[in-house]
Parts: sequence; structure tokens; C-alpha cells
Amino acid sequence: MTPAISIRVGGPADREFLLDLGRRVAATSVSSIRPAPAPLVELAYERLVTFVLGQKGDILIATEAERRLGFLLLMRDLPDEVTMMQQAFVAYMAVEPSAQRRGIGGALLRGAEELARADGLPFLALLVTEDNTAARNLYEGFGLRTERRMMTKAIE
Repeated sequence: MTPAISIRVGGPADREFLLDLGRRVAATSVSSIRPAPAPLVELAYERLVTFVLGQKGDILIATEAERRLGFLLLMRDLPDEVTMMQQAFVAYMAVEPSAQRRGIGGALLRGAEELARADGLPFLALLVTEDNTAARNLYEGFGLRTERRMMTKAIE
């Protein structure tokens, strides 16, 4: 019998896990339109973690038999930039590559939604690259809908 996936609120002891897993999967956030060297993508990820952990929010950690398999960084003080309406914003989510497609991403999203609902936040939002089909399918299956599109052109 496979142990159940559980979600817990993380803390400072989880920082190295966030940095390690995030660095290993950061390339999934890179668009084919705007390719970037891995060291720059990793640096951008490290800066994101530092920024997010300095804001009001939560780290959610997915575990199975005490083994950390994924995380979600949730910001609660980042209003929508167009409407200024309050929202819960998923700044980053990652699942160990060997544990993907086992419901961990969905469990993390449910945990984020529960925290947002408890805080009275009316929306859950995130950004995802068009190229990341697996993530987009997960988010759409969870009920997230495309609200805006960022369009980019490479200038040669």
C-alpha cells in the first residue's frame, strides 16, 4: 500500500529543499521564445524565493512518509495588478520529477485554495508559460482559467 500524500505548512528548515528542487526544475518555466542559460534561470529562481519568503504568505510542502516531494509558494499580499483586487498568488510550484503525475500538484493547489478561502481571498492566481503543457493541463483541470496573455516577440 502506497503511503498517502500529505500537505503541511513549511518553514525555515525547508529552504534548502525549496532551493534544490526549484533549481532542478526551473527550466520548465523557460519559454521557447525567450531561451536563457541555466545559471541565469537558477539565479532568477533564487531571487524569487528570497522575495516571496520576505512577503506575507506560506510555503506548502507535499510529503509522503516524511519524504518531501513538492512545494508551493503562496503569496497573500500581492493584489491583482490591473484591478487591485485581493488574491492568493501561487508564486512557484514544483514536484520532484520522479513523483510527477501522482496527484501531488493537485494536492498542493487544494492546500493553497484552502488557505486562501480561510483568509477570505476571492481569487487564486498564477502564471505559467504556454510551453508548459503538463502544468497548464493540471491548472485547467483544477478550475483555473486563462485571464490574460503575455505576448512576446524576439527582436533579431
